Amino acid sequence: MSSNKPKLHLLCGKIAAGKSTLAAQLGNLPGTVVVSEDHWLSRLYPGEMTSVADYVNRSARLRNAMELHLIDLLKSGVSVVLDFPANTPANRAWMRTIFEQAGASHQLHYFDVSDAVCKARLRARNASGDHEFAATDKQFDLITSHFVAPTPDEGFTVVIHR
Repeated sequence: MSSNKPKLHLLCGKIAAGKSTLAAQLGNLPGTVVVSEDHWLSRLYPGEMTSVADYVNRSARLRNAMELHLIDLLKSGVSVVLDFPANTPANRAWMRTIFEQAGASHQLHYFDVSDAVCKARLRARNASGDHEFAATDKQFDLITSHFVAPTPDEGFTVVIHR
């Protein structure tokens, strides 16, 4: 176990902005694990995620199941890259409770990437078949309509990626 204070890395950005790519890079840091929402959802609910409502329901169930585990990891000295979208104030508030209850530090990685770039990356990702989920442009637009960039009054330590 490292003598450094464990850190919770949070990822905020639209679909295909680069969140999971950064998560994998951060996961290579010593004493750091990646917990990926897409990984867990695809294995716990195969074939059950056919709408945004399905995602919202299953994601909430996963957050509820993982919360204490994430806190325990941080309390034990392990840094965590939480590859869950920190894309709304409500999601970020939930994530704040994790690092605060664990007494850990945090970084909120905010991907300021245009819709056009994200859609191009999404189409390439879909074509490769390397990702657990393939979203259409229409689904991208619907999900992005709920995206809220972090604001200074939320009090996060923000690292901006462009």
